[in-house]
Amino acid sequence: MKPTTLRFFNELDEPALQHVFTTRSIETLAGLGAGITMGLRDRSVGRAQLIRRLAEARVPVGGWLLLPPAQGYFATHDNVELIEGLVDDTLRWAEREALPLEAIGLDFEPPLDELQSFMANPLAMGSRWSWRARDQTRWRSALTAYQRLVTRITDAGLKVETYQFPLLLADREAKGSLWQRVAGGLDVKGEREVVMVYSSLLGLAGSGLVERVAPRARAIGIGSTGGGIDPFPKLSWPALEHDLLLASAQCTDVSIFSFEGCVENDYLERLRDFDWQRAVTATRGARLTSQLIELACTGLSSWSSKRSP
Repeated sequence: MKPTTLRFFNELDEPALQHVFTTRSIETLAGLGAGITMGLRDRSVGRAQLIRRLAEARVPVGGWLLLPPAQGYFATHDNVELIEGLVDDTLRWAEREALPLEAIGLDFEPPLDELQSFMANPLAMGSRWSWRARDQTRWRSALTAYQRLVTRITDAGLKVETYQFPLLLADREAKGSLWQRVAGGLDVKGEREVVMVYSSLLGLAGSGLVERVAPRARAIGIGSTGGGIDPFPKLSWPALEHDLLLASAQCTDVSIFSFEGCVENDYLERLRDFDWQRAVTATRGARLTSQLIELACTGLSSWSSKRSP
């Protein structure tokens, strides 16, 4: 069935930002009852004008906080103070420009340069992360600091969203912290948590994980249709269609990465008449592969939690 909440992630600078948000694409968003989770790569006049334009069209906009790449880009274990400053700057900008932001979003991932290194050489970067994961203080201090920051944002009258890897679910089910320490996530509580399951990155396990994660997530993010930082092939329309049906059958809150990818590939237009009622399932191979991955991750987190002081 059609999700009650449908959002698109957007991660563009100007002038590309203005080229993607045309009158036609904004009308389509409004017709879908969809919103935008906008990566605030700057706090420019043009971006503020676009947010107000979207609000006038009754398209809700959430502010996804992003630092300059040299500062980590995402919310990491080591840049809490920079994120705090970014929150202050964003709140002042929103007030000055009269921006009706729906929420402030925190994206918990490793620093951008480390994530890019992992994509290029997973073994080397994974070994570095595993060694650093021995430091329990680093993870615990970051978790406490970010939870305080959530309180500051909500006290300012805005909702807080968090964007998380599926590995966080393995930690929760095992009552552990291994994957937060290794993979850069943090179990920070916000009002809306989007678990990101990009089958374009996950190969055979992709659709299987979408099917398994959707009923356990308050909100699920699928993709990628293009844009962003990863160098991997993007979803075809049949693959996106399949993931959308898998996700929406079990979760009422669905996000797609990315809006610009959907516009450029004409997927946004196809969503105008999308049949949300069709039933689909992941293949047997995808289900088995995803189940084995989940069992391994949860088992490792459980083993690690028993060995932790």
